[in-house]
Parts: sequence; structure tokens; C-alpha cells
Amino acid sequence: MTWEEFIELYVPEPKTVQVAALTGSAGYGDVHADPVDVAPCVVDDTNRRVTVQTQDAEGSEAVSSTTVLVPPDTVAPPGSLVTLPWAGRTARVLATSVLDDHGLGLPEHIELSLE
Repeated sequence: MTWEEFIELYVPEPKTVQVAALTGSAGYGDVHADPVDVAPCVVDDTNRRVTVQTQDAEGSEAVSSTTVLVPPDTVAPPGSLVTLPWAGRTARVLATSVLDDHGLGLPEHIELSLE
């Protein structure tokens, strides 16, 4: 099953978000690509603890206020900016998880944990 088929069958009101992918850093801070619309998405506004990648091996923990499930071809590394137009807010991506189907017929997708 593809991501689009899953959304059509099980999500009555999919969302569209805008993603400005982190492309690097410069002298004045992070550099982001121009925002692109990403759809269809599933959005869950539930607080949860996530592990954030750091430069050392330990990482750190942070609280994610929103989880966004996006199509598998979405480019949104940690540090990217995601705009939730209906909520009127933009949040930074704390962590990403690529979820494949493991041969179970589930849809492949990416989970974005937002601050």
C-alpha cells in the first residue's frame, strides 16, 4: 500500500504543510531552502519526549509538541522549518524517522517531530 492509498482510505481530512529544508549553516545562522507544500500529511498535536541528534554520541531529549507524518519522498532533516498554515505557526524539526513497511504492506512514510 502506498502512502497516498493509506491516506485516501483512513484519513478523512489530510493536511498540507510547508517545509523549508535545512540546507546548511552560514555566518548568520541556518540556511533553508524555499518552502514547498507537502501533502498529504497526518498531524498529531500531542506532547512527547524525543531524542535529538547532537554532535556527540549521547544526544539529548526534548519535548515535541507536534508530530507530522509526511510522504516518503519529503526532504526535511532536523533543523528544517515546518509551517502549519491552519495553526498559524512555524516550528523547527527536532528529529526525523524514516518508517518503511518491513514487508507488512504498511505505507512507507517519514515522521517529523516538531518543537
